[in-house]
Amino acid sequence: QEQVMQIANRLAGFSMGEADLLRRAMGKKKRGEMAAQREKFLAGCRANKVPLKKAERIFDLMAEFAGYGFNKSHSCAYALLAYQTAYLKTHYPVEFMAALLTSETGNADKVVKYIHEARNMGITVLPPDINSSDVDFTPVGDAIRFGLRAIKNVGENTVRGILQARQKVGRFRSLYQFCEVVDARLLNRRVLESLIKSGAMDSLGARRAQLFAAIDRAIERGQALQRTQASGQHRLFGGTPPGASEDPLPDVEEWSEAELLQHEYATVGFYISGHPLAKLTGRLQELHVTELTALETKTHGTEVVLAGLVVSVRNMRSRKGERWAIATLQDMTGSVEVLVFPEAFARLEPHLKGLRPLLIKGRVSVEEAGVRVVASDAKPLDDTVGMGPAVLRVRVDLSALDTLLLDQLQNLLESRPGTCPVAFELVHPDGSQAIFETERRVQADEELIRQITEMCGPGAVEAVR
Repeated sequence: QEQVMQIANRLAGFSMGEADLLRRAMGKKKRGEMAAQREKFLAGCRANKVPLKKAERIFDLMAEFAGYGFNKSHSCAYALLAYQTAYLKTHYPVEFMAALLTSETGNADKVVKYIHEARNMGITVLPPDINSSDVDFTPVGDAIRFGLRAIKNVGENTVRGILQARQKVGRFRSLYQFCEVVDARLLNRRVLESLIKSGAMDSLGARRAQLFAAIDRAIERGQALQRTQASGQHRLFGGTPPGASEDPLPDVEEWSEAELLQHEYATVGFYISGHPLAKLTGRLQELHVTELTALETKTHGTEVVLAGLVVSVRNMRSRKGERWAIATLQDMTGSVEVLVFPEAFARLEPHLKGLRPLLIKGRVSVEEAGVRVVASDAKPLDDTVGMGPAVLRVRVDLSALDTLLLDQLQNLLESRPGTCPVAFELVHPDGSQAIFETERRVQADEELIRQITEMCGPGAVEAVR
């Protein structure tokens, strides 16, 4: 690319800005632009006494080079970047993922995606903590500590003020002390609400609901103390009253699990303490649920089954005045917008409220802005116990059965406990058949079916619904 610009500059008298326009025209391969640039190039060469045929030949060579040279240069640059990032991810996985998460601070979808990837790599992502966190995501041994700047409503200046105060006192002991030592100009109710709701103040040893109830009093006391110190009166009266920072907090009950998770999502963009779907992983596999992060690989119109929580809903009106909605669904890997058009909305509206895990059926819609899903059905995940296979039926040819195969099959079934019963269809050498029902329960997903098929042959296993 630089060679093209240098040639245009030296031979045709192009300025570097004009040469850059020529480079872009060649890269885009637009005939109209190329024709205009060709005339300008030839005219410039003529003024510099370059023979016409030679100038035409040089321009044609540059245009030909644009057909593959630009692609090769881009490929080379991307290959180098891919090698460097692969090397860092392999040899410095914690540092690499911390840097990657920091680069996506503010983009909740990407942060969720990369935290999920980090966990799959065996890296623990620790929650934010006013006594441990830095400004951004930070490597801590084999784990990554969540950065305070990633909490909504907590700006970088506030975070740096918190760290400066922490350096002076060593460790924050209480909410009151926190508000006394952190510059009061950096603190307001919204900041403290976000720190508490995200769990960043859990290390103070109090319930989040207790801390939340004491916000106003803590701010007032902190501001009053700092005003007194600024006026110099503390020298006269001997400073902070003894034990002021250790005043008891209001004795209120902790928020429910649903409230805790909802507050975490509102301040961080995902669930830190534990995703409501985590305990349902086995059932989701049995229902052949597609992880939201995998939707990017699906083609337009693909039928999918999703599971997640509706974390926000935008109510819409069609041109005919019919109600429909755009719901944001989140699972443990990411989030996606789900379009619930009028016909489906009339049936599904009750399920779009609250934070109950849902099972949603629909089709993938690949659009310019990204991938979305058009919903056709939805129901609470708690109501889908019967949606998996009623029984997993394994066909066994007794004439070909040996002890090794029987042991392998038994070990496989034992390794995949679940809720689906197993029955064996026994085929005797004379062709007669018998059904033998067992008390074993397994996780009847595609992977188990594939492994049984490898052991017993095609058609040997059937998920009966």
